[in-house]
Amino acid sequence: MANFAVIGAGPMGLACAHELLRQGHSVTVYEADKVVGGMTASFDFDGLRIERFYHFICKTDYPYFESLKQLGIEDKLRWVDTRMGYFHQGRQKNWGTPWALLTFPGLSLMAKIRYGLLAFFSTKRKNWRKLDAVDAVSWIKGWCGEEGWRELWQPLFDLKFHHFTPNLSAAWIWARMRRTGQSRKNLLQEQLGYLEGGSDAWLEAICDAIETGGGRIELGQPVEEVLIEAGVVKGVRSAGDEHQHDAVISTMPLPFVPEVIPDLPPTSLQAYRALENIAVVCVLVKMKRPLSPYFWLNVSDPDMVIPGVIEYSNLNPLDDHVLYIPYYLPFDHADYQQSNEWFVQRSREYLKRINEDFVDEDVLAIQAGRYRYAQPICQPRFLDALPPMDPGIKGLRVADTSCYYPEDRSISESIQLGVSLARDLGANSDA
Repeated sequence: MANFAVIGAGPMGLACAHELLRQGHSVTVYEADKVVGGMTASFDFDGLRIERFYHFICKTDYPYFESLKQLGIEDKLRWVDTRMGYFHQGRQKNWGTPWALLTFPGLSLMAKIRYGLLAFFSTKRKNWRKLDAVDAVSWIKGWCGEEGWRELWQPLFDLKFHHFTPNLSAAWIWARMRRTGQSRKNLLQEQLGYLEGGSDAWLEAICDAIETGGGRIELGQPVEEVLIEAGVVKGVRSAGDEHQHDAVISTMPLPFVPEVIPDLPPTSLQAYRALENIAVVCVLVKMKRPLSPYFWLNVSDPDMVIPGVIEYSNLNPLDDHVLYIPYYLPFDHADYQQSNEWFVQRSREYLKRINEDFVDEDVLAIQAGRYRYAQPICQPRFLDALPPMDPGIKGLRVADTSCYYPEDRSISESIQLGVSLARDLGANSDA
């Protein structure tokens, strides 16, 4: 039995701690926030317990399903027939089905056929290696042509990735398309899932399992430094105190690594500093009535600087209608420096534009939150740019959501990587 420290109480860190305890190790989880969950954490929003940032479950999220089964809460999983829309040329339109594509205005028939072929074959493709070195813009243009790229893809890319758009991995974009594309009941019907009780249900269950198994979760306890001596982990320093541990697994965002683990080789520290991330300001709205019939409404409008609106209550039925309006921005973007109220007011204007029947009185509550490291930017050959999860320090592993490239952020992928890290280091705790 070894004494482990896990840094970070997001899904990856909690899954890692749970697996280590299952192996018989001792575990302490250190979390800088005062709540568990990271981007899956919930809060009280005008009397409604809800996640700060939206999540959904896909049909291929097998590691998540296995975790639900282990924790005895698989009966909380619900599947819903959902719809996707597109706000384009000032109107809401259906999207996400062959018929919606064929009837979509402003596109030539050839552009529609080429887009459909890309979407279809992306769900069938299994090997991503040939896409790893290709940039996403060239790949999409090769399938959809200039017209398809310009009308359907470029507005969304520019608002999600900004100046990073020309240097994104095609493998990464393909993986995002495949995950949602494979979550269908049939060709005409998308089907997504949610947990009864939201992500809180999983967080509560796994935290209970960790604490029942003898693990400790220390909230409001950021790790100030991972202690290393002669190439071997000795423990961590938190709140000014040193805590001895045989091994440390870090799941905090990789940009924090140089500050917290300064004794890594200089080349590794420089690689961590070079990683790029997009921040997000997410406006959460509770309304008297729905904005649209869609769970995800893509937005392509020159007067709106958002890539979409997520109407969460069209997935998870709630007493009120709840939606998320995300603004993805580089940290140094001028808009990111604006106040939360600035984003709230802009969102109110967008709601009126999307649904002309909307009035201010429809809003029951509205507020904005933000997250600095919301979205890693994965360029071509991204794995070559990432330092290895085993940095060559005995008893240390380092990872975050970037490390399951080409897959995008999801609770399921975080669980899978957390379990993998625990099995790797836990089975070789003397290595």
